[in-house]
Amino acid sequence: MTSASNNSLPQNNQSAIAAQPSYVVLPRDSELNGNRFEFVADFLKWKFNQISAEVWAERITQGKVHWQDGNLITATTAYVATKRVYYYREVESETRVPFKERILFQNDHSIVVFKPHFLPVTPGGNYVNECLIHRVRKTTGIDTVAPAHRLDKDTAGIILLTTKPETRHQYHQLFLDGNIDKRYQAVAKLTKQILFEYQQGEIALPLHWTVKNRLKRGEPSFTMRVVEGEANTHSEISLVEIKGDYGLFELSPITGKMHQLRVHMQSLGMPLLDDKFYPELQPKSLDFVNPMQLLAKKLSYIDPVTNEALSFEVEGLSLP
Repeated sequence: MTSASNNSLPQNNQSAIAAQPSYVVLPRDSELNGNRFEFVADFLKWKFNQISAEVWAERITQGKVHWQDGNLITATTAYVATKRVYYYREVESETRVPFKERILFQNDHSIVVFKPHFLPVTPGGNYVNECLIHRVRKTTGIDTVAPAHRLDKDTAGIILLTTKPETRHQYHQLFLDGNIDKRYQAVAKLTKQILFEYQQGEIALPLHWTVKNRLKRGEPSFTMRVVEGEANTHSEISLVEIKGDYGLFELSPITGKMHQLRVHMQSLGMPLLDDKFYPELQPKSLDFVNPMQLLAKKLSYIDPVTNEALSFEVEGLSLP
């Protein structure tokens, strides 16, 4: 079982401001839900209403909001549908993740990286610069690094990044077409029924499940839940090892919905060990000691630019 312990790195940096801007595309219709936007500033205040109007005004005054070409947006800049508005996220105190990523492979168009537990891939929430993309951009000096797919903040493992905007779509297409093989490992507490049948010699390993169901956003919206309707997710899951009350699982997500493997394991009655979302949402904490036991262990594909067959694998999880 992988575990983590806090070290001497500080957990917080005061007044963190994003080194790279985020952006939002102005909708085609300047009138949304009864709100009409004459100025860009009006839309930003409506779109990101968790940030006060005073803060947006200050950001605009300080030159932290601009068009794609770098021209600054002022308080009276007119709303222009479909244009991108760039802005710099900031938080009063940014969480520091005391674990290091590892570059496994790099060519002219892509980078394959091992991402540690707890580190988000892109900025979000209380994470601005403390994310994988920013770290890799700093390490490589390549400002155009971007993810080809998603990997949850709480999941460790292999992720494919792209480096050139002109070939990025070719790597995205690998996932859209299902031309990439992703293999995960997970640890979960077994159901009493499975444990009993195994101890009685009624079942043998590996034990396999095909899970197909329909997932949609839950409440809160950063969670997912199973609902009635045509399946939009598919996972292949195998129990391959048992020790005490716990099982080691190998998982292959055929589709790629958010939190898919986590919810599918929960649907089998075996939520992942140390999962802070499922089956019940746990309070936020800075506990770096017990990471969720889910690992993106292997990634295999044919590079769409070089046609090279590539496969990467990292050390797996172990049972407690």
